[in-house]
Amino acid sequence: MTENSAAPFSFRFSGSSFDNMVETLGGAFGAFDAEPVGRAQDFHWGLDFSVCEKAVLLTGYHEAEFQFNIEPTADTAEYLSIVVPRSGGMGVTYGSSRIAEAGQGKLLLYNNFEPNSVIMHGQSNVIDELLINWPVILQTIGQTFEMPFSGSLDLLPELDLSKPEGRLIGNLTETIISGMRDDGPLLQSPIAMAHMTQALADLVVRLVPHRLSHFLQNGPALIAPRHVRRAIEFMHTNIDQPITMPKVAEAAGVSSRALETGFRAFRGTSPAAYLLTLRLRAARQELLDPESKETMKAVCLKWGFFHFGRFSAVYKTTYGEYPSDTRKRVVRR
Repeated sequence: MTENSAAPFSFRFSGSSFDNMVETLGGAFGAFDAEPVGRAQDFHWGLDFSVCEKAVLLTGYHEAEFQFNIEPTADTAEYLSIVVPRSGGMGVTYGSSRIAEAGQGKLLLYNNFEPNSVIMHGQSNVIDELLINWPVILQTIGQTFEMPFSGSLDLLPELDLSKPEGRLIGNLTETIISGMRDDGPLLQSPIAMAHMTQALADLVVRLVPHRLSHFLQNGPALIAPRHVRRAIEFMHTNIDQPITMPKVAEAAGVSSRALETGFRAFRGTSPAAYLLTLRLRAARQELLDPESKETMKAVCLKWGFFHFGRFSAVYKTTYGEYPSDTRKRVVRR
């Protein structure tokens, strides 16, 4: 191992064989296909892991460049990865042309299920990678947007540390990393760790552009009372069923009138209109997903619309285009 770059770090795993490094990483994260860029002899490397329920901290050192392909299996855990380069850099590729990189003054954010490949740049590269469990992100999305979500979040992958949002997310990421490193105090306090990872997830969802960001333009909603939140949970659970407002009120434990009053006070609309909005948003996200192979009829039925003509009309009124126009626009990309 060279002096300097890796000096501030201690590694539980190290060696001088590329294959040995791949075997060590594979034991922690599952098998993957990797190869060095150039000569693989005397490939000095070091790795360290710090693991808790909500996150994993991976610190890695290597003397030469290498790349690997991402091929998730049914057993692969899904993460939001926040890459903090200490020296050198790291890049991910999407498809045949889109590339995102972490480097000097720039963090990299990506879902580990989405890129095709990863390349580690530079000689004597040292990288910290904070992996937040993807269910934490999904929970934050659900709490923030109160709508079902599936598919890619399509996060803007590069975060500029010179900008306020970049500094804020970068500083909290550094705090979590320092609290986890070397069996740090955060690993002894699961409650503090849960709060900090939740705060980081909330900052990412609210400050980093993604495919749901336009829903934040109206600002944060007021915290609703318990019966309204129960009603919303019931709507989410039964969004594809022909539920009635009396059924929603019964699930929330209040009268239909109290339910109506609560929604108008804390959501600015009626319960029925709120449910319609949830269904429309879910259908639109499905239509905007380039990976979705569902037919138009299947999308309607999936999200509780049983009359295509009515769905098409209200969709046009809400979004300014027909559902078929949305689908065609995605297909043309």
